[in-house]
Amino acid sequence: MSPYLLIRGGTIVTALGEARADVLVEGEKIVAIGPALQAPVGARIIDASGALVMPGGIDPHTHMELPFMGTVSKDDFHSGTSAAASGGTTMIIDFVIPAPEQSLLAALDVWTARAQKAATDYSFHMAITWWSEQVRAEMAEVVARGVTSFKHFMAYKGAIMVDDGVLVQSFARARDLGALCTVHAEHGDLVAQGQQTIFASGITGPEGHPLSRPPAVEGEASNRALRIAEVIGVPLYVVHTSCSDALDPIARAQSEGQCAFGEALIQHLVVNDGVYRDSNWDAAAHHVMSPPFRPAVHQEALWHGVQAGTISVIGTDHCVFDTAQKRAGRRDFRLIPNGTGGIEDRMSVLWHCGVGTGRITPSEFVALTSTNAARIFNCHPRKGDVAVGSDADLVIWDPARSRTISAKTQFQKNDFNVFEGMTVTGNAAITLSRGKVVWEEGKLRTEPGQGRFVPRAPFADFSRALARRNTLKTPTAVRRAGDQP
Repeated sequence: MSPYLLIRGGTIVTALGEARADVLVEGEKIVAIGPALQAPVGARIIDASGALVMPGGIDPHTHMELPFMGTVSKDDFHSGTSAAASGGTTMIIDFVIPAPEQSLLAALDVWTARAQKAATDYSFHMAITWWSEQVRAEMAEVVARGVTSFKHFMAYKGAIMVDDGVLVQSFARARDLGALCTVHAEHGDLVAQGQQTIFASGITGPEGHPLSRPPAVEGEASNRALRIAEVIGVPLYVVHTSCSDALDPIARAQSEGQCAFGEALIQHLVVNDGVYRDSNWDAAAHHVMSPPFRPAVHQEALWHGVQAGTISVIGTDHCVFDTAQKRAGRRDFRLIPNGTGGIEDRMSVLWHCGVGTGRITPSEFVALTSTNAARIFNCHPRKGDVAVGSDADLVIWDPARSRTISAKTQFQKNDFNVFEGMTVTGNAAITLSRGKVVWEEGKLRTEPGQGRFVPRAPFADFSRALARRNTLKTPTAVRRAGDQP
């Protein structure tokens, strides 16, 4: 079989712009880009006339087969990455979450074993759920193994939440290792108090979930984490920003020159908090995730953040539980497993609601769904681009193709979809993972184990720049306001 594949007649769209050109793939890599390329003998030719050729999507926020709240999320690394491929996503970054007092390296081994069935490429973030000299030492080995981002949960009190002392220690260690810090920004103590108060008032159903986690608790944690990162001098990525209260501190930090990145979820951009008032308990419970869905005014703020560049990445926090699992909280909203799906529909929903409405351009779409994540998490240009030498992770995108989203036809392993009934125009026609066709004309062609781990180096460009900036911040180099030159 020929190792060559030629994509002919399409319009290449990258984060930098658009151009009509052919793309030649040899094996797993892009080897040539240009007009009217000659097809090598035996090459497969894909006609992309009228379509767009874009880098495969990167979802940097997923939870495959995650043990959480007494159960395990439904999608494993094969079903989850397969569902992703059907929507044009060719790489995920999942979270290794050690139990408190568990070795980081032992947890990494567990997640590595689970990921062996992945159908497309993947990488990991490492969660810091406790602190000791062992954790400090193991962080260096985690980075050496190619995991160069660390997650910190400021919520889930009594489980995986960490306090400010852990944030300070971990942020400083990550800075020295050239790693990126990420945070789930919700004030865990306020959430715990809110849950107790709301439940005690007699509100026990899913509608109690957003009441117990108002925007202010997310805003406080976002601001606090950013200020700690500012003092420590470490880059910070705030995950699943859901409201203006959390978005505004990110914008402020960026405007002041701080190295800060904002992530939003496609779900938060298009679904509002009215879902919690659904008379169907199961439907309402399926929307229980943290942070919760917000009033529409916050959605508009998030779109403004996307357009302004405050939000750099659109992810999903894909973590699905079926109806039976959600019913564990039938009499107590605090026991409903937190999580929704989105990995299969992220790109088509964003195209439809973003590009289709004029909110963003096709190049901004590519940046938000692929290139920015590749750059922030330091796997660009191997991933996130259509360029000679890059992995042939590509999606041939049909901007005119429509489909109606339904749990009955989805590939992700859940019996519900938060986008149920939405008709979206703009969908993946063909998806390639390292040169192999994994989705074509409505059929999955994924194989367990086809995916590979993508190691990421420390000290990304922004991290090196911040390190240089920090060396200038000495007592003699920084003047107080009002000092004379």
